[in-house]
Amino acid sequence: MALDLYADPVDITAELVDIPSVSGEEAAIADAVQEALTRQAGHLEVVRNGDAVLARTHLGRPSRVILAGHLDTVPVNQNLPLRRDGDTLHGLGTVDMKGGDAVFLSLAAKVREPRHDVTFVFYDCEEVEAVRNGLGRIERELPDWLRADLAIVGEPSNAVVEAGCQGTMRVELRTEGRRAHTARAWMGVNAIHALGEPLRRLEAYQAREVEIDGLRYREGLQAVRISGGVAGNVVPDEAVLAVNFRFAPDRTPEQAEAHVREVFDGFDVSVVDSSPGALPGLSAPAAAELVRAAGGQAAAKLGWTDVARFAALGMPAVNFGPGDPTLAHTREEFVHAAEIRQVASVLREFLSPG
Repeated sequence: MALDLYADPVDITAELVDIPSVSGEEAAIADAVQEALTRQAGHLEVVRNGDAVLARTHLGRPSRVILAGHLDTVPVNQNLPLRRDGDTLHGLGTVDMKGGDAVFLSLAAKVREPRHDVTFVFYDCEEVEAVRNGLGRIERELPDWLRADLAIVGEPSNAVVEAGCQGTMRVELRTEGRRAHTARAWMGVNAIHALGEPLRRLEAYQAREVEIDGLRYREGLQAVRISGGVAGNVVPDEAVLAVNFRFAPDRTPEQAEAHVREVFDGFDVSVVDSSPGALPGLSAPAAAELVRAAGGQAAAKLGWTDVARFAALGMPAVNFGPGDPTLAHTREEFVHAAEIRQVASVLREFLSPG
């Protein structure tokens, strides 16, 4: 499919949605993006890296901004092809995040003399395990392309600047007991019963709230799974409680782990996985400029996104895209045309010379 980057970004969104691009199958959409940028945005340097497409200006501006969006989607769930209902677009990827990609592609073609140098990153495999994420490959193979003063990730944010993101950590608590026949339960030690105390601590836990750059982040510590038991007539000798910790970006993963171990002092705790958060960085000039262009308001991102990857590279990063993030990954995914145009308008103002 030939993309028209000079069309309404709403129509570009529709064209992108109708190119299936489930994670690992992004070749067709990457081909279309590469061809469109090469043919219609000759002022940009364009390169291909796997199924990621990168483009950038070389205008010698004192600052550079990255606009990044993933091209992949979760698996199809009876929500393709695209369906239009008035000014609403329904279908896989309308929210997460082909609406944001469409805005970035439109800007790539139309804003030829931006006030900042701009790097566009359209990458693959965001919706699967982190080791396959195209940003990681680009960081290893083309690190120069991920250097900037601000990164804007086009994840859905209801057309509001959502700054930074929470860190996330999963831990497991293991308790041990001694098996016995339930008819002679006093001869055993029940490992599931031993989880009562950590569950009481979770029930009484008071989540910390912290203000950073004027934004309020609220942490959360929640049990997400319990497993244990071997048979219906056996006292279990092992049980596992899985807990998820969403922590504010002023904590490092090491500090987050120390906090969790303090909460569950006396129990066997192991960290299953961990990803750092990202500070909002709204005091950075480019970030403050974007917030002003968006109407002066920003919100804390209460979740984890790839802004954390950019923050780890030493730059402030925000989420800014059309669509309601609560609709992402659902069969009912849809986006309003007005939000796509609003995000395009704000970013055009942000990038255009004063």
